[in-house]
Amino acid sequence: MKIGLQQHWNLLVDYLKPQQGRVIKLAIALLANIGLQLVSPQILRYFIDTAVIGGSGQNLLLTALLYVGVALVTPVTSIAATYYGENVAWRATNTLRANLVEHCLRLDLSFHKFCTPGELVERIDGDVHTLAQFFSKFTIYVFGNLLLMLGIIFVLFAEDWRTGLATTLFALIALSTLMSLRSIAVPHWRIYRQISAEFFGFVGEQLAGMEDIRANGAKSYVMQRFHKILQDWLPIFHKARFADTILWGTTNGIFTLGNAIALSMGAYLWSQNIITIGTVYLLYYYADLLGQPIERLRTQFEDLQQAEASIYRIQDLLQVQSQLSAGGKEQLSHGALSVTFENVSFSYNDQELVLQNISFDLPPGHVLGLLGRTGSGKSSLARLLLRLYDPQSGSIRLGGIPINQTPLTDLPSLVGLVTQDVQLFQTTVRNNLTFFDQNISDERIYETLEKLELSAWLHSLPQGLDTNLGPDSSGLSAGQAQLLAFTRVFLKDPGLVILDEASSRLDPTTEKLIEKAIDKLLIGRTSIIIAHRLTTVEKANQILILEQGQIIEYGKREKLAQNSHSRFSQLLKTGSIDLLT
Repeated sequence: MKIGLQQHWNLLVDYLKPQQGRVIKLAIALLANIGLQLVSPQILRYFIDTAVIGGSGQNLLLTALLYVGVALVTPVTSIAATYYGENVAWRATNTLRANLVEHCLRLDLSFHKFCTPGELVERIDGDVHTLAQFFSKFTIYVFGNLLLMLGIIFVLFAEDWRTGLATTLFALIALSTLMSLRSIAVPHWRIYRQISAEFFGFVGEQLAGMEDIRANGAKSYVMQRFHKILQDWLPIFHKARFADTILWGTTNGIFTLGNAIALSMGAYLWSQNIITIGTVYLLYYYADLLGQPIERLRTQFEDLQQAEASIYRIQDLLQVQSQLSAGGKEQLSHGALSVTFENVSFSYNDQELVLQNISFDLPPGHVLGLLGRTGSGKSSLARLLLRLYDPQSGSIRLGGIPINQTPLTDLPSLVGLVTQDVQLFQTTVRNNLTFFDQNISDERIYETLEKLELSAWLHSLPQGLDTNLGPDSSGLSAGQAQLLAFTRVFLKDPGLVILDEASSRLDPTTEKLIEKAIDKLLIGRTSIIIAHRLTTVEKANQILILEQGQIIEYGKREKLAQNSHSRFSQLLKTGSIDLLT
């Protein structure tokens, strides 16, 4: 896929539309700067010619003062143009960042499962930063310098048509050469950006697992991987920079040719007494000034190659579509929801099935105890109920309505999930409890915390609900974090609650608090309790046992317990769930 300049321009315009006021200020500053650069040599030409013919000292003094004034104002307009250019570019690319983040949040977990957080950070921030660097300079160094070139050509045509024609041909040759060479480094920069993303993904993964790496002596392996990535990275960088060097060498050659043309034309016209010595200087000055936009354009074409590689990757990311549909318009009722699975099969990679022909019917208000060894498919079943994934075959119904016919955005408020790993955010206790829902009042939060016997803990915090927490739990015990997770579920009041090993790693005292919270949470709701321990499913009406993604036993708890041949009855006799393994 080749991206043309038109597509770059369209991308730029789309994100500049909301900033018309700033763009107008940028245009004014830019045009003023260009105008002053064109006027400055005219003043010098007048000064030289006046001095050669012995003009008055007053005129020379006024001309010198005018030149100094223009020289002082020119950098001011340049600073203003640069300021507005940076401001506009960063606002535009921050909007692009926000769009990319929102797009990634809409993608299903199958995308995030195979894309590391570090790689996404590099795509959302690294690639967009490259675009910001390019766009912030585009109007100044590309658009502005093209205008400057046109202005120089126009002035030279006004001076003498021959100099104008020669300059025009020179400019066309220079631009066409740069345009023909602009894409030679794009493939290398694209690979470079991809390796960069993989590198940051690798670093992020290792930092997250630092404790395990240190504890198990895997430092040597990590450093070996680190050096291997760097060894792959360096040759690609050299290839990309070498391609840029071709542009640099070409520009220098064009620049030398321009000066030669200007000096030759000036010498010829002066020898024919067609122009003055001041005009000869003017021609040389404009030729030298014309070389500056060409050099800046060359620099920007190098940046354009990197930006084009980033645009490829950004467009690739935006073209990734979620495998989940937005759902239909069927609304689920509030209150306890029935759960029905009919011949459901599911796989993460479309090859090995982790769930096979799962069928069961859980009436509203009932509690299902879901047992099975690690890897049997228990958590996968929970993810399907939240529509984090869709099954390959079969159907799932909540409250009698197919789950894919209800709006996907409604499910988080109707299905509550509590896991053993609680994610806390670097924000206040209030935001951690409400997930940034401003409609939940403080009074309701206090009532819920009182119900869960967390009031004493809340009052012990220095700023109450405004106390900041962090990803390291900021001093919270595992039990307190778990109770916060239960509070979240209470506050959104779902019709279906899924407890996934929610009390598997707690001390006895905290576990009693959790058990009380579970008792209160189950009232008036349908529940699925995923557990490794039999005591966790004592509250269940029904029992479902999974093994290798298949149901090996399902039925009412009392009947299974009384049937001496049932697997559940054997588990009760041994007092251990290890029989499953």
